Amino acid sequence: MLVFFKQRLAFLAMPKTGSTAYESALAPYADLALTNPPALKHAPVYRYNRFIRPLYKNVCDVELELIAVMRDPTDWLGSWYRYRRRPSMKGHPNATSGISFDDFVRAYCKGTRPPFADVGSQAKFLKSQSNGTAVSHLFSYENQPRLKNFLTRKLGIQFELEIENASPRMTLELSPETRKLFRRKCAVEFDLYDSIPI
Repeated sequence: MLVFFKQRLAFLAMPKTGSTAYESALAPYADLALTNPPALKHAPVYRYNRFIRPLYKNVCDVELELIAVMRDPTDWLGSWYRYRRRPSMKGHPNATSGISFDDFVRAYCKGTRPPFADVGSQAKFLKSQSNGTAVSHLFSYENQPRLKNFLTRKLGIQFELEIENASPRMTLELSPETRKLFRRKCAVEFDLYDSIPI
C-alpha cells in the first residue's frame, strides 16, 4: 500500500495485479509505503478502514481516496496458479504442481477450498464498508495506460514501470463446463470487473 498525503490518495495493492511494479516506481514519492509484511502490503479495503484510515482521520482530519487495480477473474486465478507452480513451492500444501488449471478453478469454486486454491477474492478485497469507506477509482489490470495516466496526472510525476514478481508463463485452458461453473459461482467477481470503466 502506498499513501500520498498531499494528493489525499491511498493505492491499495491487490495481489497479482502488478502492485510490486507500481510500488517500486512510486514508493520514492509516497509519504507512507507499507511493503511488508504481506498482510499490510496487501491490505484490503476492510483492513485499510480498520487500521490505516483512523490514522489519517483522527490525527489529520482527512479522508483519503482509495485506488485499486482488479484483474480479469480468470486471468487472476491463472496468475495464482502459475505462481504456485514455481519450483520453490514443491512439497508445499499450496503448490499447484501436478494439478491442472481446470481442477484448480474447480477447487476454487468449492465452498471450502483446499489450501492450493485458497487465494482469496478480489471482490472481497475491494468490498465497500458500512461507514462508506470504498474504492474511489478502480482500474483494470488489462488497461495499464488508463491507470498510469491517472497516476501521472494525480501525482504530477512521470514514471516508468519494470516487470517484477511475474508468474511463470504458460498456456492455461479451461473446459467450457468449468468456465461456466466459475462464472456462476463467482458472478460477483465478474460483475465487478465488468463494471470498471474502459
